[in-house]
Amino acid sequence: MIAFNKYYNKFNILSSFLILVSLLLLIFKGLNFGIDFKGGTLIELRSMDTKINVTSLRDSFKQMDLGDVSVKKFGNETDFLIKFENKDNKKNIIEEVKKKLDKSFGNNFDFRRVENVGPKVSAELLKSGIIAISVSLFLMLIYIWIRFEWQFSLGAIVALFHDVIVTLGLFSLFGFEINLSIIAAVLTIVGYSMNDTVVIFDRVRENLRKYSDIKIYDLTNISINETLSRTLITSITTLLALLSIFFFGGEILKGFSLAMIFGVIFGTYSSIYIANTILVRLNVSQRTILKDEEKN
Repeated sequence: MIAFNKYYNKFNILSSFLILVSLLLLIFKGLNFGIDFKGGTLIELRSMDTKINVTSLRDSFKQMDLGDVSVKKFGNETDFLIKFENKDNKKNIIEEVKKKLDKSFGNNFDFRRVENVGPKVSAELLKSGIIAISVSLFLMLIYIWIRFEWQFSLGAIVALFHDVIVTLGLFSLFGFEINLSIIAAVLTIVGYSMNDTVVIFDRVRENLRKYSDIKIYDLTNISINETLSRTLITSITTLLALLSIFFFGGEILKGFSLAMIFGVIFGTYSSIYIANTILVRLNVSQRTILKDEEKN
C-alpha cells in the first residue's frame, strides 16, 4: 500500500504555492487571448513554392505592422495558418496583405480561407466563455452538494478551482494562446476532475460506514489505494490519446490537447492531494455520515 497520506502537508504547500503564482501571473501578466477573444483576422494560405517557410512568412507579416501576428504550419508543408490583430481596423486589409506577399514572394499563394472577428463579437465570445466556466463550476457544486455531505462538496470544489487556476496559470506563464478550443478544454477538465474525485469519495464514504475505528487520515489513504488502479488506467489511457493528438494532430489541436494534458495530470493529482486533504482537515468521521443520513 502506498502511503499517500504521508505527503498531504508537503503537497498542500506545493499546491498553495502554485495557486498563488498562477493568480499573480493571471493578474499581472494576463492571458494571451487569440483572435476569438481579441478580434482580428485569420487567413489560411497554401504556397506554390516549397521553399517558403514559417520564418520568412512571419518576418514578412511583421513588416506589415498589423499588430500581434501568429504564423503556423497547417496540415501540409505548404499550408500556413496566419492570425493577426489588424490593430488599425483597415477595411481592405486582405488586399493589402495580398499585394505585399506578392511583392515579397511573387504570386505564390492561394488564399483558401479568410475569417474576420470584430471587437464586439470577440468581447461577447469572451463573456460567454467566462459564463460557461462559471456555470459549469456552479452546477458541479450543486451536484456534489446533493450527492455527498458538505465536507465532500467543499473538497471537490476546491480541487476543481485548483485545476482550473493552475492550468490557466501555466498558459499565462508560457504565453500559450487562449481561444474557444481552450475554453472547451477547461470545461472538459472540470468534468474529468470531478469524475475522478467522485470515484474516490464514493469509496471513502463506503469505508466510513465499514470502519468506524479508523480515522479519516488513514481511511482516505486506504480508499485512494483501493481506487488507484482505476484512476491510473483512466488517466494513462486518456494521456496516451492526448499525447497522440498533441504530437500528430497538427497545430490547430495543440492548444486544446495541451490544456487537456495539464488538466488530466492536475485532475488526478488534486483528487488525491486536494479533495481528500479537505476531508482530513475537517476531520470527517462515521458520525458525520450518519448525521447527514438522519437529516435526510
